[in-house]
Amino acid sequence: MLQQVNGHGSGSEAHGRESLREDLQEFLGGEAPLQQLDDLTKVNPVTPETVLRCLQARYMADTFYTNAGCTLVALNPFKPVPQLYSPKLMREYHTASQPQTLKPHIFTVGEQTYRNVKSLIEPINQSVVVSGESGAGKTWTSRCLMKFYAVVAASPTSWESHKVAERIEQRILNSNPVMEAFGNACTLRNNNSSRFGKFIQLQLNGAQQMTGAAVQTYLLEKTRVACQAPSERNFHIFYQIYKGAHAEERVRWHLPEGAAFSWLPHPERTLEEDCFEVTREAMLHLGIDVPTQDNIFQALAGLLHLGNTQFADSGNEAQPCPLVDDAQCSVGTSALLLGLPEDHLLETLRIRIIRAGRGQQVFRKPCSQAECDTRRDCLAKLVYARLFDWLVSVINSSICATPNSWTSFIGLLDVYGFESFPSNSLEQLCINYANEKLQQHFVAHYLRAQQEEYAVEGLEWSFVSYQDNQPCLDLIEGSPISICSLINEECRLNRPSSAAQLQTRIESALTGHPHLGRDRLSREPSFIVLHYAGPVQYRTAGLVEKNKDPIPPELTRLLQQSQDRLLKALFPADPEDKSQEEPSGQNRAPVLTVVSKFKASLEQLLQVLHGTTPHYIRCIKPNSQAQAQIFHPEEVLSQLEACGLVETIHISAAGFPIRVSHRNFMERYELLRRLRPATTPGSHGRCPDGGRSKWPPCTEPATLRGLLQDILRALPAPLHCGRTKVFMTDSTLELLEHGRAQVLEQCARHIQRGWRRHRCRTQARQKRAAVLIQAAVRSWLTRKHIRQLHAAATVIKRAWREWRIRMAFLASEELDGVEETHSSQAPCSPSSSPLPPAQTRLQGAITRLWPLGLALANAAVGVHGFQRKLVVFACLQLPVGSPRSCAVQMPQEQAGVLSIRALPQGSIRFHCRKSPLRYADTCPGPSPDSVTGFNQILLERHRPGHVTSSPLTQLG
Repeated sequence: MLQQVNGHGSGSEAHGRESLREDLQEFLGGEAPLQQLDDLTKVNPVTPETVLRCLQARYMADTFYTNAGCTLVALNPFKPVPQLYSPKLMREYHTASQPQTLKPHIFTVGEQTYRNVKSLIEPINQSVVVSGESGAGKTWTSRCLMKFYAVVAASPTSWESHKVAERIEQRILNSNPVMEAFGNACTLRNNNSSRFGKFIQLQLNGAQQMTGAAVQTYLLEKTRVACQAPSERNFHIFYQIYKGAHAEERVRWHLPEGAAFSWLPHPERTLEEDCFEVTREAMLHLGIDVPTQDNIFQALAGLLHLGNTQFADSGNEAQPCPLVDDAQCSVGTSALLLGLPEDHLLETLRIRIIRAGRGQQVFRKPCSQAECDTRRDCLAKLVYARLFDWLVSVINSSICATPNSWTSFIGLLDVYGFESFPSNSLEQLCINYANEKLQQHFVAHYLRAQQEEYAVEGLEWSFVSYQDNQPCLDLIEGSPISICSLINEECRLNRPSSAAQLQTRIESALTGHPHLGRDRLSREPSFIVLHYAGPVQYRTAGLVEKNKDPIPPELTRLLQQSQDRLLKALFPADPEDKSQEEPSGQNRAPVLTVVSKFKASLEQLLQVLHGTTPHYIRCIKPNSQAQAQIFHPEEVLSQLEACGLVETIHISAAGFPIRVSHRNFMERYELLRRLRPATTPGSHGRCPDGGRSKWPPCTEPATLRGLLQDILRALPAPLHCGRTKVFMTDSTLELLEHGRAQVLEQCARHIQRGWRRHRCRTQARQKRAAVLIQAAVRSWLTRKHIRQLHAAATVIKRAWREWRIRMAFLASEELDGVEETHSSQAPCSPSSSPLPPAQTRLQGAITRLWPLGLALANAAVGVHGFQRKLVVFACLQLPVGSPRSCAVQMPQEQAGVLSIRALPQGSIRFHCRKSPLRYADTCPGPSPDSVTGFNQILLERHRPGHVTSSPLTQLG
């Protein structure tokens, strides 16, 4: 089995210190500039000093991101760097084949999480934990990551889906300015400090397109509405209203120029976050219309006027506390803006309702000045908390997708950073408790779990020591006795709370705990908790009351009677709700404290984080003055030590961040065996079919390891095979993925080659079939055409034969009907003398060539002129001599011919009746007007007076 050995701690201790000192001097005095080390795992040796020097060199060179193994270190530049977060740079990291080869950036983490969602190894939900002190830049980092995901996860394929993706992206991005305006404030350490925690769940569908988002908030610091520390401000939204309202709105909200409000300290300071129009536009994009916005801002203005309601000491417990000067006007304005009756509002703030006895008798007790102030503050905190929760629900309803429209998510956790102020109370205790839980999640997931896994898997590993904050968490939340349990127990006891008594109980119950301390010089009761980021002193005064977070029932009933539309929605009246009555005695229900609710929400958050693959971004604050190009090594070093960054670098440099089970590894990389040359089968389960067969479901671990070794021989890589998992580095994973891509490319080529061959063969067969079909069709069409021609020819021949026979029959019948002899023609002839030889020859020619004359006479386009004469001359076969030598005699001078028809042999009869060539029906003599055809030509040419114009004469 391949093993990995961590080489730290070899040799004697003195020799190790001397060697470390020499390595440190060599590293710091080397020629390579420190600002070029973009990964702190390349630092040698890894010490707090070397890490600090590298970060300082990179920060002064305007390089604000550095890799530290599994963690990205982000230094706050404290100045705008727009080119560092441009959309062009986002696309560059998104389209890069290997984003880790580019410069370290938060976009690298974003792209890695986005690609891991669709990874085929272990497709699992991803989460990004952004941690750091207040003012380190967590909010800005989270905002840039959301912009990056909105850009790369919106790749629609149609115009309609493009519009939908644009709307979702715009709404998700617009949720940031709204939540920052209502949940962020200016503190001593940060001008835009998040006073609540949020976990944003970016929802992706099967195509890795963003379909929606969901926001989960944690512990809003609502006490800031009524109480601000010195040099700190209220929430941004109050300053936006105060500075950005128009003249008409100022009149409607009673916010005149230069007005002073006790809950609005330092209004003269102008911050980038005091932009009212940005908040308005973002709310409009989220679906909050203008009337609802005006309603919200009117209620907030009413809270500002409520803060100016000051009470004086009455001096008599039986009398309610009077108002100070000008407070009556503030009460009236606040009641008007909140839609409450002024008298009822004053009575509720100054009179407490007490129910006692079995009959639940009602007693009215005037409140002291402190109680009046507390009830006023409680009313303001209650309204603001309900309003903030309502805004979160509106945002979720606007951007959240339906459950069946998304399959995976990328979680983005942005919580308040570690805080330590001169005066710390329950808010700081909960905030630092949350940071302890997140630090423990990092320690348990990376520092401790990885090293323990190496030992369990059989890898030789020398453990790297790290700071474990589990004892501190046991002090805060442990069972059965802890700080939280003691505070909750004080809330359940029906007695007035005492700060000194609570301090005494904590010290006596938890005495001797290494993470609990005490400041003996402090005048106020307090205790000290040694957090992973440093000691913090907490005052016990007010802890129990803040933990109870009591809401007098009469305040809730007062708000339920409001005529304001928004307050009616925030405080719906429920006549059946009897929880407003104050329980007493044995019927008192357990108090749900602030600490209990916050602890439950943290447990739910950690369950979500445990079901994801976490990625860590450590935000570092270079200085406390929030100034650019200033690097305080002491402050940075304390932050590095607090988050355990040096130990993280040690483990990342020597460890294996990629861990895959044997079966998952085989499922993904079994095809790498194809890279081996085709030789004899291997000795570890090598399949004779070239590795294409699958292993059985119940494969033994030894056989599985043999298959792994077979893969490693195919593609040598620095892999480390444990008992159940394969361990590798990022570079090894890149090598395996490159080899897998090569095999897939070869397989794709084989598939393409086979497909092309199949397609060519199919096309050739189809072509041959088409040719055969075309030949058969052409043959059939040709045969059909020939049959049609034969049929047509047969019809034509039949018609022609019928016509010829009919003509012959008509001619024969006509000739056979009348017999004429030469003797019968004598009476019609003017002279009885015999015919001369020329006339005899002419008669013979006419008799012989009468069909040609018939054809020329009945032609559609006859022959005229000289051609006609030539035809006649040729048909008559006259001698070539001079035409004058041929005397032509007109037919009138002859005996007359009734019909030009070749006489039958042995017969001298002429047929005149019914003949188409007859000159007349009854007259034996020729009639010039009735003669047609060739006979008409002859008669016209032999007419008296036209001898010279006859064709025979003109031919000469």
